[in-house]
Amino acid sequence: MNIHAEIEGIEYKLIMPNELKEINIVDFDINTMPSCCIIKSRKYNFAISKWVSPKRTRSYPFERVYNTLSVSKKITVIPIIKDEGSKGDRDFIQWDTISLMSLLDVYVIFAYYHKAEKHSTRENKITNQKFDNEYVLSKIEEIGNYHSSALHWNLKEIKDCLPFLIDKVKQYYSNISKQLGVSFHSSSGIDKFRKQFEDGFNKFMETSRNKAKEAQHREQMTIQPREVLTTATKATITIKNYLGGLYYLTTDEIAIKDEILYLIEGKHSTNSQLPSLGDIKDGLLKMILYCNLTNVLIENINYTVVPILKLTSNHITGKLTSSDSDDNYKLFFKNNTFNNSQIEILNTLFKESQLNNFEIIIQGE
Repeated sequence: MNIHAEIEGIEYKLIMPNELKEINIVDFDINTMPSCCIIKSRKYNFAISKWVSPKRTRSYPFERVYNTLSVSKKITVIPIIKDEGSKGDRDFIQWDTISLMSLLDVYVIFAYYHKAEKHSTRENKITNQKFDNEYVLSKIEEIGNYHSSALHWNLKEIKDCLPFLIDKVKQYYSNISKQLGVSFHSSSGIDKFRKQFEDGFNKFMETSRNKAKEAQHREQMTIQPREVLTTATKATITIKNYLGGLYYLTTDEIAIKDEILYLIEGKHSTNSQLPSLGDIKDGLLKMILYCNLTNVLIENINYTVVPILKLTSNHITGKLTSSDSDDNYKLFFKNNTFNNSQIEILNTLFKESQLNNFEIIIQGE
């Protein structure tokens, strides 16, 4: 099933972001900072997060971005390419990642790794890759003096900086290869990636979107082992925003009743009573999108959307929804012997769902 929708703007009240550590600009190092923090100078306070890979499915980057969204000006640092060596992965940044950050009004610093260590046990693999901190600092200063939107910044950086940065990536991985005696994936892949930008970034958009569509189709055909669904129904959802960006996503589960479409994002835990906080916040970023959908169509029929975040576990008995009564909350917490920390997380999550009109379901497998 294929769903088409639009987003005209983002309205969402955040309740669950972490309290961010504050770091003065003179002490800032992108490589030693927490995954997200506040960076301060005499001129500005920014929230900043960092990705350890350009691939969105690694290391909960959406949780890191989520934690910065309550600050008026937010930055995220993303490596444009990460090569772990010929025996590891190599990932490239994709257009829809940049487009999503623009939609959330997040300024992207396109960064590169320039140092690494040889893996202690695996041949032709590296670890502990380091960003060029001086370059990141220079971009933070530029953003401090930049007064247009994150969208304009991100498009400008793609046009002005990405080809140059891709050349730097190629050179630095060549240097690391010689220094550490490690082989990497063929540089022709980097050359092919760079070629997308020779005539602007339209080719980059087209190539990225085609890859996203292919991944979307593959995911629709597959139910992951960790997913616990009421049904095996998945659907593709293509979202168009007011910027012209397109996002190709796959829902974990859908249900349709009359002309109401339930979009369900599922998070499952096999070892504990609740999915990790990183998993939950990753799901909340989907809720931000789903709560702002308009003109939702399936085969030209318009639907009203009800977003649902479903948390499941092998170690939970019974079922609780955010629309249940306080007495049901207390009974469910008691029956599952939740501790105070778990109860606080769930109560905060329920409050966020009520403020933003999405539903929470918690149940056993």
